[in-house]
Amino acid sequence: MKSLRTAMTLTGGIALLAATGIDTISVIGRHVGMPFRGSIELVQVAVLVAGTLALLVATVDRSHAKVHLLVDRMSEPARAMLDRVSALLGALFFAALLAGAAWLMADLWSGHEESEVVGVPWRWMRLFANVVFLAIVLALLGQAIRRRKP
Repeated sequence: MKSLRTAMTLTGGIALLAATGIDTISVIGRHVGMPFRGSIELVQVAVLVAGTLALLVATVDRSHAKVHLLVDRMSEPARAMLDRVSALLGALFFAALLAGAAWLMADLWSGHEESEVVGVPWRWMRLFANVVFLAIVLALLGQAIRRRKP
C-alpha cells in the first residue's frame, strides 16, 4: 500500500510540475511572440490528475484540514464517533460528486468530445476523475466502518 501511495504522490507531483512548466512556457511564448497553442487544455489535464490524486492521498492518510478547537476537548468515544460521522458525510459528498460526474460521462461518452486545439479526449479524463472519486468514497466508507488505529 505504501508503494501505491508513493506512486500516486509522485504521479500527482509530476503532473503539478508539468502544469507549472507548461504554463511558464506559455507565458514566455506569449511575451516573445510565439504562443503555445493548447497550453490551457494541457494544464487542465495535468491539474485534474494532480488534484484528484491529492484528494485521494489526503483521504487515505486522513490528512484533510480539521478544526481541532472542539475535537481536542471531546472524550475519546465522542471523538471516535465524530470521526465516523465525518467519514460518512465525506463519503456522501464524494458520492454525490461521483453521481453527477458519472451522469455527465455517460451522457457524453459516445459524443467523442475533444478539446478544440490539442484534441484531448475528455471522456478519458472524466473516467479518471470518476475512478478516483469512487476510490475516495470507498476509502471514506472503510474509515467509517473500521476503528481508527491510535
